[in-house]
Amino acid sequence: MLTARRSSREAPAGTGVAGVRGELRCDEPMARHTSWRAGGRARRFFVPADAEDLVQFLRGTPSEEPLLWVGLGSNLLVRDGGLSGTVISTARLNACCVIDEGAIVAEAGATCARIARWAAQLGLTGAEFLAGIPGTLGGALCMNAGAFGGDTWGLIGSVETIDRRGERRHRARPDFEIGYREVRGPADEWYLSAELVLAPDPEGGGLDRIKALLGRRAGTQPMGQPSCGSVFQNPPGDHAARLIDASGLKGLSIGNAVVSEKHANFIVNRGGATATDIEALIEHVRGTVAERQGVWLKPEVRIVGEGPKA
Repeated sequence: MLTARRSSREAPAGTGVAGVRGELRCDEPMARHTSWRAGGRARRFFVPADAEDLVQFLRGTPSEEPLLWVGLGSNLLVRDGGLSGTVISTARLNACCVIDEGAIVAEAGATCARIARWAAQLGLTGAEFLAGIPGTLGGALCMNAGAFGGDTWGLIGSVETIDRRGERRHRARPDFEIGYREVRGPADEWYLSAELVLAPDPEGGGLDRIKALLGRRAGTQPMGQPSCGSVFQNPPGDHAARLIDASGLKGLSIGNAVVSEKHANFIVNRGGATATDIEALIEHVRGTVAERQGVWLKPEVRIVGEGPKA
């Protein structure tokens, strides 16, 4: 669907895969790659130079090697014991292009905010809500992320995926079961890019609408502190933030992780919080809301890795 073109370089030392041009790091602190700024280390961390570089790397990676794909890490908590496999970063898979009138294609590592602004500059509408999603398109596709009443998969015409053997496939929307903050698709395939189908905006007010939406977000969410965005899904007919607030949990802390006073569905790192602190606070909030409100909240955040070493 889309392949970003970049200059060829020598294979990095230690990948063990001929022709690979990306960057491989060992024992990489995942706190550098998650929006909570907390968590353990990854045994290997690979940043492919482009999609074809990723194909080469996957073809040379043992089938039993655990893989974790990361964009901005805005919906991810890595436990303090870290990850034993390989993390693949989509940081350089971020190209965008126009393919037809009203349709654009973006790679998985393109940030949602950038896609929203770019579409508006092209005179297209429908993607403005993406500016409120603090992550990349790949992560938004995985969980059908949403903001301001819009959901990612409401824009999608088709996607390109890749499996752990490096095989690339074009897939249509019917290949996936799409729900609220949940997407089910073919096993062991990850998103490389997606086609977004938008509408012409004759009045050209997209950038102003984005500015207004971001102003609303700044007024209601703790923008200046490390967080993952909303921690819990909204239960049917209600809001997680209301339930947490009604349970008297605003301001509650474990270590340096704290339930935001500004928005109860945010847990922020006020400086030096560990992943263990954050996970313990998540579970405490869930248990307290269940006890006091009779609702068992479901986390949006993905928690991976091993607990702290003894």
